[in-house]
Amino acid sequence: MHEFDTAMQLRPDSHGRWSGAFHDGWRIGKAINGGVAMALGLTALGRHLAEDPAETQRHLDPVVLSAYFMTAALAGPCTVETETLRCGRRLSTGQISVCQLGPDGASVERMRALASLGNHHTVRTGRQAEPPDLPPPDRCIPSGAASPDFLSASPFLDRLDLRLDPDTAGWAVGKPSMRGLMRGWLRLKDGREPDTTMLMWALDAFPPVAFDLGIYGWAPTLEFTGHVRRRPAAGWLRVVLSSDTMTGDLMEEDATIWDSAGNLVAQSRQLCSVRPVPPAPGT
Repeated sequence: MHEFDTAMQLRPDSHGRWSGAFHDGWRIGKAINGGVAMALGLTALGRHLAEDPAETQRHLDPVVLSAYFMTAALAGPCTVETETLRCGRRLSTGQISVCQLGPDGASVERMRALASLGNHHTVRTGRQAEPPDLPPPDRCIPSGAASPDFLSASPFLDRLDLRLDPDTAGWAVGKPSMRGLMRGWLRLKDGREPDTTMLMWALDAFPPVAFDLGIYGWAPTLEFTGHVRRRPAAGWLRVVLSSDTMTGDLMEEDATIWDSAGNLVAQSRQLCSVRPVPPAPGT
């Protein structure tokens, strides 16, 4: 079984309640990658809808998800609570709540989301943004080239094969372009091919685009909205991250993903909290 599928394993506890675990290998610093929490919640909701007698269309693909991150998820057991809100012909919608036990034994909510599932088995693209022109993966910078200290603190990077376009990777050597732009290639390192649930994770898998603005601290996601547009072809994903606006300690991050066939397959916008370094006195 691939590592991503192991991370998505759930055991039903009761109607609308599932037990799972966040594995340490998906950690960045002290926290579990938020995309893993979203993917696990979507997995639970998909199983919940499959068991709902009102779900007659058997919707299989995440189409849209809007998630609020309440607290950082940590490695260890978790529970996912799911609820059907509406079963429709084209889309079915439900609510997701991901929780863990806190130090005092009380339940702590990590993420709450609304999501709609549909079917992307037949999609006709009328118009889409063109994929970026990137150097081939073997001419891009692998995430494994990061410093040993950073790699040891973020075992998440061992799960993926991420290659950054050198033109947008100056921040990695202390020379951010200040454009708020990052591009590159992405796939899972163990060969697991992408699907629509994995795409929602992939939208949150790159380093924060804040790094290209010279802001190197943690940039936790407060709210995330992702759209999956079609089922991806096998192979590498092309990813572009950008940010145009930062006000106070909040910034937006936009992500767009194309598959190996050049199809635009997923998009997202998230609101992040950042801690800009104040200018030196007199500047």
